[in-house]
Amino acid sequence: MGLETGALAAREAAQDQVAPRATAGHGTGRRRAGRWRRATLASLITAAVVLPLSAATRPEIPAPPPATLAPLTATTLDSAYAANRANAAAASRMAATHGDDKRAAADRSMATPTRHFLSFDGRGPGRATEVFGDLAHADRIAVLVPGSDTSLDTYDRFRAGAVALHDRLTREAPKGTRTAVVAWLGYRTPATISATVLTTGRAEQAAPHLREFIAELRGTAGAEARISLLCHSYGSVVCGRAAAGLDVADIALVGSPGTGADSAAALHTRARVWAARGGDDWIAEVPHVSTDLFGTTVGFGTDPVSPAFGAHVFAAGSGGHSDYFRPGSVSLANLARIVLGESKEVTRA
Repeated sequence: MGLETGALAAREAAQDQVAPRATAGHGTGRRRAGRWRRATLASLITAAVVLPLSAATRPEIPAPPPATLAPLTATTLDSAYAANRANAAAASRMAATHGDDKRAAADRSMATPTRHFLSFDGRGPGRATEVFGDLAHADRIAVLVPGSDTSLDTYDRFRAGAVALHDRLTREAPKGTRTAVVAWLGYRTPATISATVLTTGRAEQAAPHLREFIAELRGTAGAEARISLLCHSYGSVVCGRAAAGLDVADIALVGSPGTGADSAAALHTRARVWAARGGDDWIAEVPHVSTDLFGTTVGFGTDPVSPAFGAHVFAAGSGGHSDYFRPGSVSLANLARIVLGESKEVTRA
């Protein structure tokens, strides 16, 4: 999940520029750094526009429209789960008829009786919101927001992180504390190689849906439940755009390219804002800038783990971009503490 290919290009460009930047004077260095950032971003957006053209004609995967559901409450959860499983089964049959065996298998696995979806839409890349745990009675709830290239076809890797977090919460929660995790694939994520992955466009489209979901979740789980938003990679841009007014206790940004805001204060949220980056996460080498290219704002501004941003920075260990929810990792342990409200126990970077 994330901007892997773009990061490699940025890394190569950075390596080519190391010597001139190190030997130049401060003024010249700043000018060259600015030119390098603009050139890097220009090359990334050019590649993003050109390379996906061959895939532009790929037909959309057919599926039925989403199930019609009653407003979500604690008493309607079971009927929502059943309706969405039935919809996933129908989507599997349509995908198989269409000749897409991979999607048919993915949809079929989502239709099994053990799965619990608040929403499911099998059309195109697809959207889904899955629950782990007893949502109606949970005291602590984590909502995971994924990054780029997350779809129903790649959903299992996103789901694996939610499962790992739920397992950790179940083990670590104090006696009497009930927990739930929600994997929210509620927006059309940008492709790793695309113009959209370098701008806030998809995030701005997703933000109203995330706000609506959190409000709905609050009505389902109850006013006393503590909700934490855990946002990975491009998902942190979505959370940044949605943050103002969200009724959540914490917003954690991991592997973030930036939020589109200059600081945590600029997110206009009452939630405690956290940030972390693993020691081997290539996102550190992506320019944390925001600049105008061809009339479009490209990049996401201040690095969330920098002092200038003002988040509570926590330790994420030596992991890479896809390791934040890996079982046994430092980052997963700290994310669980954040969700449980144990802020004093969170290890700082």
